[in-house]
Amino acid sequence: MKAAFIEQTGAPDVIQYGDLSDPTPGASEVLVKVGAVAVNPIDTYLRAGIVAMPFEFPYIIGSDVAGTVEAVGSNVTRFQPGDRVWGSNQGFFGRPGTFAEYAAIDEQWLYPTPDEQCDEQAAAGALTGITAHLGLFLHAGLREGEIVFVNGGTGGVGSAVVQFAKAAGARVIATVGSDEKRKLCETLGADLVLDYHSSTLDDEIRAFAESNGGLDIWWETQREPSFDRTVGLMKKRGRIVLMAGRDARPAFPVGPFYVNELRLVGFAMFNASPDEQSECADEMNHWAASGQWKPLIGEALPLADAAKAHQLQEANTLQKQGSLTGKIVLKP
Repeated sequence: MKAAFIEQTGAPDVIQYGDLSDPTPGASEVLVKVGAVAVNPIDTYLRAGIVAMPFEFPYIIGSDVAGTVEAVGSNVTRFQPGDRVWGSNQGFFGRPGTFAEYAAIDEQWLYPTPDEQCDEQAAAGALTGITAHLGLFLHAGLREGEIVFVNGGTGGVGSAVVQFAKAAGARVIATVGSDEKRKLCETLGADLVLDYHSSTLDDEIRAFAESNGGLDIWWETQREPSFDRTVGLMKKRGRIVLMAGRDARPAFPVGPFYVNELRLVGFAMFNASPDEQSECADEMNHWAASGQWKPLIGEALPLADAAKAHQLQEANTLQKQGSLTGKIVLKP
């Protein structure tokens, strides 16, 4: 089969595209004929060696996948050949990645694909959607009627946060960097969309949230958070969710934080158990079927362009190029 893989960590140009042996599914595994995969920032960190994981080279890159079941192992009970499936959490902790024509994946990491989603959409929303769901519900305990703020409402995770919070009955404030992205974010359901360049941004956030006593949840997607700013905008017993900023060392206003009984939660999707992720997937599938969950796709490429895809992801994640709205998806 054709696959995108590495034989050492490093820059995007270490990614090779060529022939590897077809995988054979184990007893609890499903052999998936891959229809689409997606790129995430964590994929680039693994490839670069920034995040250490046990690799066996050649290592197939990639976490997200959607496709069709080709064969199943002897102990598989949830799927059969011909089923459409999607999943994530591959490429971690010794599991092979997904950037190939075929992938053997334990059935506990796979979910049925709704008829309303194509493979490209299912792959694009896999890791980002599970991340958004875990953060909002498992970690932040979002409740109907609360106010959620998210930096970057048209990003991969940010756009999922907007849609899931609205599906749960929350009110959502989001920031964007252009008029085009503002219109897109409004179509996703955000109640208030603000330009993050605005000199009056915090005043506008405060004005919207003041009737509720402040923000209930602040979802931070930025790599350099400002807690002095954030804490001042939060409601008592509000929750701040962190999913970025691996190397950040910001100042922290301890007094206002504890006096207002705030909570700060940091999490990484790949630490969640199969059962926790399955709960997310079930609700995501329900929302996809009802039209409340539509993953954004910013760029579509052939799998042979995996190195180019990683370059584009890094340009937007690390260099803040701002040229990408939604996810990068690739097709074998």
